Amino acid sequence: MAKKHDLNYTRNIGIAAHIDAGKTTTTERILYYAGVTHKIGEVHDGAATMDWMAQEQERGITIASAATTCFWNYKDNSYKVNIIDTPGHVDFTVEVNRSLRILDGLVFLFSAVDGVEPQSETNWRLADNYNVTRLGFVNKMDRQGADFLNVVKQVKEMLGGNAIPLQLPIGEEENFKGVVDLVTNKGMIWNEADQGMTFQEVPIPADMADEVIEWRGKLLEAIAEFDDNLMEKFFDDSDSITEEEILKALRQACVTNTIIPMLCGSSFKNKGVQTMLNYVMELLPSPLDREKIKGTNPNTGEDVFRKPGAEDPFCALAFKIATDPFVGRLCFFRVYSGHLDAGSYVYNTRSEQKERISRIYQMHANKQNPIEFIEGGDIGAAVGFKDIKTGDTLCDEKHPIVLESMIFPEPVIGLAIEPKTKADVDKLGNALAKLAEEDPTFRVKTDQDSGQTVISGMGELHLEIIIDRLKREFKVECNQGAPQVNYKECITQMVEHREVFKKQSGGRGKFADISFKIGPADEGKDGLQFEDYVKGGNIPKEFIPSIEKGFKQAMENGVLAGFTVESLKVQLMDGSYHDVDSDALSFEICAKLAFKEACRKAAPKLLEPIMKIEVVTPEDYMGDVVGDLNKRRGQIRGMDSKNNASVVKAYVPLSEMFGYVTDLRTITSGRATSTMEFDHYEQVPANLAEAVINKSK
Repeated sequence: MAKKHDLNYTRNIGIAAHIDAGKTTTTERILYYAGVTHKIGEVHDGAATMDWMAQEQERGITIASAATTCFWNYKDNSYKVNIIDTPGHVDFTVEVNRSLRILDGLVFLFSAVDGVEPQSETNWRLADNYNVTRLGFVNKMDRQGADFLNVVKQVKEMLGGNAIPLQLPIGEEENFKGVVDLVTNKGMIWNEADQGMTFQEVPIPADMADEVIEWRGKLLEAIAEFDDNLMEKFFDDSDSITEEEILKALRQACVTNTIIPMLCGSSFKNKGVQTMLNYVMELLPSPLDREKIKGTNPNTGEDVFRKPGAEDPFCALAFKIATDPFVGRLCFFRVYSGHLDAGSYVYNTRSEQKERISRIYQMHANKQNPIEFIEGGDIGAAVGFKDIKTGDTLCDEKHPIVLESMIFPEPVIGLAIEPKTKADVDKLGNALAKLAEEDPTFRVKTDQDSGQTVISGMGELHLEIIIDRLKREFKVECNQGAPQVNYKECITQMVEHREVFKKQSGGRGKFADISFKIGPADEGKDGLQFEDYVKGGNIPKEFIPSIEKGFKQAMENGVLAGFTVESLKVQLMDGSYHDVDSDALSFEICAKLAFKEACRKAAPKLLEPIMKIEVVTPEDYMGDVVGDLNKRRGQIRGMDSKNNASVVKAYVPLSEMFGYVTDLRTITSGRATSTMEFDHYEQVPANLAEAVINKSK
C-alpha cells in the first residue's frame, strides 16, 4: 500500500491574476524547479505544459483551469503541492470560482507594470467570498515601468488587503537582479547560470539601508499584534526578534487573512519563484489549518462537521467535470475527510445514487497518474461514474453530508447554431451535452418557436471557444447566427387576480380556482417567492405545491417576448376546488394561465444585461473613447490615470458592445485595451424595448 503523506506538509494552492500577468509562466517555473519537467515551456511558444488545449496554445491564454502535483523540499521536509493554474480572462471566471472553492491558499499574481487590474478585483472578491488565504507575488519586475511598492499600495487602496512587503527589489527594470529579504534581513541575488535554481547571499546595498530599516520596521509592527511577547520585544529592542518568531507570527496573520505578504520577482527571467515557493510552504495553510468543514445532513437538515485526515467518514466535493479523449469523463474532486480506494463506491447526495469510482488519478495538466487511494486534504480525479455534476458532494452512504455548493453566474449572451450536415445533428447534441456538463456557465436550449438550438455563455470569446471545440474535439461543423443578448423580464406592480380553470370533456373534467396577489419579489430575493395564505382548507394542502410548480414553470416564458422572469412574489390568498374534477394537474395548469393574465396587468418591463467596462487608453484618445461609450448608452462611472495612461470606467448595455474591441482598435490606432464583465440587469428604455419585443415575436 502506498505511503501516506503527512497533511502538515501538503499545500493546495491556486495561481490567479488578471489576464497576461504571468500565471502560466510562473506555474511552468514551479514545475521546472520542482523537477516535474526538465525543460521550461513558454506560453509565447505555445509550449506551456499547463496550457494543453490547442486553443490555449494558439491564443496564448489559459481557458480551462489545469491541475498538477509536485513536491518541494524546504527545511529538510518534502512538501506535496497540488497546484491549480486558473484563467485570467473574464469569460472564464467560472474556472477561477470553482477552483477557489476547494483551495486552501492562493498565490495572487500582479504585473509590476500594470498593478491591480479589473480581473484582479473580480478574483480578489471571489477569494474573499471563500475566505482563501493569499500571498501576493509581483511579477515582471524586469519590465520598463515596474514599481513594486506602487503595486503594494494599490493592493491596499483598491482591494482593501493589508499588504505588507516581505522583500524589496535590488535594481530596477532591466537591472533587477535580486531582493532584500526583510524577514532574514539579507540580500539575495539569483544565479543566471543555472536558470535561477540557486542564489547567493549578498550584503544589503548601502543605498537601500534606510529603506530596508523603514519597511522591516513596518513588517515587525504589523506582526507584533499577533504575539504579546513580540509586542514587548518590538518596543524594547526590535533587533532581538528572531527569524523564527517573525515567521510564526506571520503565518498566524496569513492563515487568519489579516496580512497579505507581498513578494516580487520575474518568472520569465527565473527570479524569485523559488523564494515564493518557500514562503508558500512557510505561510500558506495546510489542510489541517482548516480545523473542520461544515455541511448539512440531508436527512435531518442538521449541521455536521468533518475533520481533515483519514479518520472521519469520507466526504469530497466535485469541482470540475472534464472530457478526456482517452479515459472518458473525469471528475476533479477535493477530499475533505476520510479514505477512498480505487474501485470502491461513493454516495452522491444530489442524485441519491451510489457511484463506482473505478480509477483515481493524480493529475498533471492533461495527463493522469493512477493512484491506489486518496485521503482527506488531497485533490484528485476519478473515472467510472455515471452521473456526477460540478458542485456535487460525494460521501460515505452511511454518513451522508451535503457541502455548500457553488453559485455560478447566469449566461448573458446567446448564439443560434445548426450543424452543417444532417449527419451531424446527433453528434452536435452529444457534444453540446458534454460541454454543458463541463462548464456550468454554458447553457443549451431549443427555441420553441423557431426550433433553433441556442447556446449561451459569458461573452463572445467564451462562445467562440465552444464553437472551436465543437469543430476540433467533436468534429462537428456548425453554421452560426448573430450573437443575441439574453434579455430578462420583470413586473413592476403588485396586482390581484382570480383565475378559474374549467374543462368539461365528457366524463371527469378539470377544475381549479385560485385568487392571489402577484408582484415584484422582495429586494435580494431571486426566483419565485411563494407565500400561502389560504385559510379553512378552501384549497386542499396537497394541491398547493402544484400551484407553486405551475408559477415556477411559467416564469421561464415572460409575457412580453418569452424571456425568463428572474424573480417574482406570489401570495396565494384563496380559491376553491371540486370534489371530483379537481386534481394536482388542474391547479398547475390554472397557475400557468393565471401567470400570463396577471403579469399583463402588472406593468411588465424588459431587462437587459449591463456590463462593467474598463478601458486603458493613451491620454490623446480619451475624448474619442468617452464619446464612443456615450454613443453606446454608456454611463461613465470614473476616470483616472495609471502609468501614463488614462483609465475610463463605465457601465454599458451588452447589446451595444458587440464588436467593440475592433472599434476600439480603430479609434485608438490599436493602442487601447479593454476588459468587460457582467455587472447587473437594468430596464431597457421604452423605445428600444418595443423593437426587441417586436423582433422576438
